[in-house]
Amino acid sequence: MEFRPILSTLMRHKTAAALIVLEIALTCAIISNALFMIGDRLVQIRENSGISEKELVRVQITAIGNDADAVARTRTDLAVLRAIPGVKDATIVNQVPFVNTSWNSGVNVTPKQEQPTLHATLYMAEEHFLDTFGAKLVAGRNFNADEYLDYDVVQKSGEASAVPSVIITRKMAEKLFPGVSPANVIGKPIYTDGMAPTRIVGVLDHFVRPGRQGGPSAREYSMVLPIRTHYNVGGNYVIRTEPGRRAEVLEDAKRVLRAQGNDRIILDENSKSFEELRNAFYQAPRSMAWLLGAVCVGLLLITALGIVGLASFWVQQRTKQIGIRRALGATKGQILRYFQTENFLLAGIGIALGMLLAFALNQLLMSKYELPRLPLFYLPIGALTLWLLGQVAVFGPARRAASVPPAIATRSA
Repeated sequence: MEFRPILSTLMRHKTAAALIVLEIALTCAIISNALFMIGDRLVQIRENSGISEKELVRVQITAIGNDADAVARTRTDLAVLRAIPGVKDATIVNQVPFVNTSWNSGVNVTPKQEQPTLHATLYMAEEHFLDTFGAKLVAGRNFNADEYLDYDVVQKSGEASAVPSVIITRKMAEKLFPGVSPANVIGKPIYTDGMAPTRIVGVLDHFVRPGRQGGPSAREYSMVLPIRTHYNVGGNYVIRTEPGRRAEVLEDAKRVLRAQGNDRIILDENSKSFEELRNAFYQAPRSMAWLLGAVCVGLLLITALGIVGLASFWVQQRTKQIGIRRALGATKGQILRYFQTENFLLAGIGIALGMLLAFALNQLLMSKYELPRLPLFYLPIGALTLWLLGQVAVFGPARRAASVPPAIATRSA
């Protein structure tokens, strides 16, 4: 099919053609970035936490006033929790994943850095931490018995950086020591909150931090310190259950902890399975993904209606012209292809402009909201979507144009 007649016709309808091109360009720019943002949030929602979520429950407890015997009571609590039927293991920890508050520290690779290499979250662990969470080491070892310190002792000394050893995540190791394998990170020192080195003894495959500090790229900047806490430090008892027994174990855990004294409060709203914690934590990204999806559908619908309206208007305006072409021997298929090709050209121009607008919009979002750079493969996805949409939208008016009888050419205006 020759493009010259199509281009000539479009030049006679510059305003209408320009409006539909602009509409397609704006839709392409918004759709490309919206699809990227939806994909980014879906990646966040599906992230690998590095823990056995389907087997874990959390019970959070707090004291009424001060408890001078918190250390001994914590040991008793852990003993009774581990004795509950259906419990594989239990631990006490200062914080848990999938909450919006966290303990954080700057981490350096040399003792006198002005700015930290990164900020990581601090998990304080006792001997059952890794087994309870189901976290997997990819290099190194767990802590030795003589490496554990008591939280109160560390607090009194005021030298948290004097902790002899630390376990970090693979992502954190890659940031601190680019190009170094996890096995070769073992034994290297890092510096937190002071000058004394803490040596890396293990590297975890995955372990997410509690909140979203630092953005998606920092989600696994987590380190585990061999510091035994008690229930007055965060109050988080984490229990690993046998499959299918989380609800039962959670209720039993609350019951046995209440039996240990009425001077403590179990925070029922925070005591739940880790799947529930995760679902609540990702409610905002999930809602945003649905909202952006609705925006995409709405934009595509408006664009389709615009294409249908313009094509219908042009068919009405060119009825006699179409009749003449039919009288001169043009087939229905040729008339159909004419309008589809016309729409394809308009969509192509709009998509080309839309790609430029998509990059400009992405730069704005990057500067204002720390959104990552738009990957190139989202552009052809947006382009293909709009080209297909244009062909589907124009099909109805094009069929009506192809059905114009040749006799229409003999009618007077």
